[in-house]
Amino acid sequence: MAEKSVLLVEDEDNIAMALGYLIRKLGYELRRVADGNDALAAIEERAPDLVVLDVMLPGRSGFEVCQIVRRDPALASMKILMITARGGAVEKRKGFAMGADGFLTKPFSNADLSDQIVLLMGDKADG
Repeated sequence: MAEKSVLLVEDEDNIAMALGYLIRKLGYELRRVADGNDALAAIEERAPDLVVLDVMLPGRSGFEVCQIVRRDPALASMKILMITARGGAVEKRKGFAMGADGFLTKPFSNADLSDQIVLLMGDKADG
């Protein structure tokens, strides 16, 4: 079976490094881009199993990326986990309304992120 893949869309390098480490540790192939337009191009090039998508991005926002992706029936099975530092109830509702499958507010624990990724990927946790 092919390794499942994650596209990480995060513009802050330090956060991306930490998240990328955790995603790889879970056993997933990782690609990373830093803006919304690059996210759409990367998804079009090779759709991942999961997109970990920051809300606040240069180019297009995470909300816009999510909405555009959800309009494409060919990408219906792709999961989207949105992450943001602005984690009010309004942002969370908006994320789910745009089609997100999960939503985490920064700061979040490694365990919370791992649990969300494993749940969305349909895998069992290793530990």
